[in-house]
Parts: sequence; C-alpha cells; structure tokens
Amino acid sequence: MNKKIIAVIPARSGSKGLKNKNIKHLNGHPLLAWSILACRKTKLIDYVLVSTDSKKYAKVARKYNAEVPFLRPKSISKGSSTNYEMINHVLFELNKIKIIPEIIVHINPTTPLRDPKAIDKAIKYFLRKKNKFHSLRSVHEMSETAYKTFKINDKKFLKPILKKVLS
Repeated sequence: MNKKIIAVIPARSGSKGLKNKNIKHLNGHPLLAWSILACRKTKLIDYVLVSTDSKKYAKVARKYNAEVPFLRPKSISKGSSTNYEMINHVLFELNKIKIIPEIIVHINPTTPLRDPKAIDKAIKYFLRKKNKFHSLRSVHEMSETAYKTFKINDKKFLKPILKKVLS
C-alpha cells in the first residue's frame, strides 16, 4: 500500500499514575482521540495508526477513525518499555501487511492540544532537510528552570533532579 507518511500514536493501557489516562475524557473526547483528530486534520499524513496493547483502547481508536491492525505485546507495553521497541514492533507488523512508511510521525496522546497545521509544517520542514537529518523532534521551553524540578525518591521524599552548580 502507498502510505508514505504514517502517524503512530502509542497508547498503552498500563498507566500507573492515572489509570486508563489515554481514554479519560477531556472536553468530551478521550485523551487519545485528540491526537487522532489532529492527525486526521493534517494534509500530509496518509495513515493514522494507534499502537496499543488494549482491545478497549483499540475500540476507542477505531471509533475516531484510526487504524489498529494489530495489538502491541504486553512485554513491550510497560512503563519501562522504550519508544524504539514500540516503533520496531509497528514496522515489523506493518511489513506483514505490505505497508512500508517513508516517514513516521510519532504523536504522544498525552499532549492533546496540537495544531494540525503545526504537524504539517514540521513534516514539510523534515522533508526539506531529510538529506541532512534522520529525525525531527519537537520541544518546548520549560516554564520553570530545571533547578526547580523534583522527583519522588523511594522513601516518598522530593529530591532535586539537578544540583545547582555554583560558579
């Protein structure tokens, strides 16, 4: 099949922080749906695929016109699983159904408020530069300095991510 630009939306079901966060409703739609809808509104994405380990999530994805031609194995659907494992699995399974993408657009469902025009703009930029680069990543500036960022350690205490370096 001629599907050159594929959006891959990973939506595993095993979230520990907020159970089933990818299908929790945000302004009338499941979180996952916002990313699907944004991809559907682009001009350049040919195929919107949701990579999930859940039949329930797959049903939600299909309701919003995303493709879910296979389920992701539980072994690569853990909190410690990598994007590499997920994308590798997607490519392996797509190859079985004769879909070989030229470009993969990785869209996380936990960033639901996206402008489809911004996605197209990023794809166009990448297409112009693909002889120089093999990937493109969107980032944004932190609202706070990283020195004010904390994580919770094993004893349930806050611990700074970075130690301030004094010069």
